[in-house]
Amino acid sequence: MAEQIRKPTAQTGPDAARQQALRRAGLSSAPDTGMDRFARLVTRLLRVPVALVSLMEQDRVILPGMTGLPEPWASRRALPPARSLSRHVVASGQPLIVPDARADDRLRTDPAVADLGVVAYAGMPLTDADGLVLGSLCAHVHAPRAWSDSERRDLADLAAACSAELRLRILSAQRRSTQKVLETARATAEQARSDAERLEHEAQAGLDHAELLLRASEELAQTSGLEDVRRRLRDLFSGVGKPAYVGLLVADKQELRRIPHPDIVYALEREVPLLATDAAFPSALAFRERRTVFVPDRLALVADHGPEAVAAFDRMGFSTVLCLPLWGSRALLGVLTICWTTPHRVSITERATLAAASGYIAQAVERALYLDERISVARQLQEAMLTDLHLADHVELSALYQPSANDNMIGGDWYDAYHLQSAPSGGPAPLMITVGDITGHDMHAATVMGQVRSMLRQATLDHPPYSPATAVTALEAACAVLPIEAGGTLVHARLDPVANGPGWNLTWSNAGHPPPLLRTPDGHVALLTQHDILLHQDFGPSTRTEHRLALPPNSTLLLYTDGLVERPGQDIDAVIARLVDLLARHGDEPLHQLVQRISKRLADPRPGDDVVVLAVRVP
Repeated sequence: MAEQIRKPTAQTGPDAARQQALRRAGLSSAPDTGMDRFARLVTRLLRVPVALVSLMEQDRVILPGMTGLPEPWASRRALPPARSLSRHVVASGQPLIVPDARADDRLRTDPAVADLGVVAYAGMPLTDADGLVLGSLCAHVHAPRAWSDSERRDLADLAAACSAELRLRILSAQRRSTQKVLETARATAEQARSDAERLEHEAQAGLDHAELLLRASEELAQTSGLEDVRRRLRDLFSGVGKPAYVGLLVADKQELRRIPHPDIVYALEREVPLLATDAAFPSALAFRERRTVFVPDRLALVADHGPEAVAAFDRMGFSTVLCLPLWGSRALLGVLTICWTTPHRVSITERATLAAASGYIAQAVERALYLDERISVARQLQEAMLTDLHLADHVELSALYQPSANDNMIGGDWYDAYHLQSAPSGGPAPLMITVGDITGHDMHAATVMGQVRSMLRQATLDHPPYSPATAVTALEAACAVLPIEAGGTLVHARLDPVANGPGWNLTWSNAGHPPPLLRTPDGHVALLTQHDILLHQDFGPSTRTEHRLALPPNSTLLLYTDGLVERPGQDIDAVIARLVDLLARHGDEPLHQLVQRISKRLADPRPGDDVVVLAVRVP
């Protein structure tokens, strides 16, 4: 604890500097999971009833980390400065070790002794990267106590680790502001590594601990889903004790579900994908009892856990296991398991570092669970808006919708098909069909898609004799007035039965969409290339055209979105040519079978965009 104490300038003053540091660290009188961990470690290690992370504000002492303090202070998480001995630590910048405050000339009349029952007290300074004392990590006892040298060293080690956590939080806030602060952050990270090195007397271990926290705060802040979190965990812990396996289990009702590594196959994840929360595994115990579970060796595993856990860990060759609960903002989310194949001593500093890192992991898991649930709901809503093709037997219809393999991308692709009013003669009713693609890959695109689909239906039904071009024009006019930013492409078409003869007539309007394909009974495939400009609010009103073509019996019309034929590194015309060849050679197959063949042969197995295919056949 030989750091030089910074002398604040007259312009800022120590109170202002501390206030700024605490704001950057995101700490207040609200409970903080990371700071509470340090308080709990103090109570367990020093066997004391009260432990506090006390941070000095201008007119009060806040307690973001606390255990054992009586009411009303426990609920308030704050003390007047006069009732906190931390003010002496902050004022002197030195540890304050008191066996009996009642016999100490400086403290016997201190309000903290009378009001809080503080008798024995031990407090270590908590400093920022510049040496400014922010508060103290302290222990209270309600009776006289002689603090041993070992206890003082342990408390000093924990205070240094807590200071490193405070510096890293302040550092993360500074890194987001300017490049200049980024350079300061790197220097602070080096200082944090140096602190860890001195605490553990092992240079490499100290560097690894500081780097873990820094990398956890940076890398896990950018994760987008559980697979991404799981992928980064392996590399994140590569330098801290070099564990053989780092696993992630997420709570799912009465079970813990293992999140498998997306790129590496682990036998444990394949053989034991689910764990009941009452299973005799260390990870299940950590979840049930809401605490860290450490298994130092195989003897402890056999003594405290079930034979199934012993057998599974023997197959994996695990010797030492550490299981850390992952606390979200509202509930326990799951468990992080860290396993070594050789006996590994987890020091106090390493455990504190891993506990702090687990807080970052829990934040990433909570964000990923929220995002996964949001995307799942969006996909369900998107698929619910796709038309059920249980129509009349006068024409055959088959459709396919394949979502993007990228879970973050919610597309605006859709298809639609519905009958118009039947002819007075009682013959087959005309049929409207649409395939479209709203620009974008997010919730907004899916929402606009639903609006456009409904508005196009209404525009069609409101404009007899149901001209596709008139309906698209009316749609554009409505979007401009509302306004709805409906950019994208579509093909809108009407099929009419031929009066007093076989076959149907096709009338369509194309707003910048990939060309439909028409296969005639002789196997010839034609591209219907006629099109107008795409939909976009910046283009203003446009004159929409429509085109007509006879569909003889046994002809097949194929509409699709660009996700089927457009992908990086390939020429779209070449892919469309392959689609033409597929339709020519297999166009006589049952319609559902034909659509599936096109999807399997042409679509990317993991498409980067949504894919829609709609096929119509005249019997």
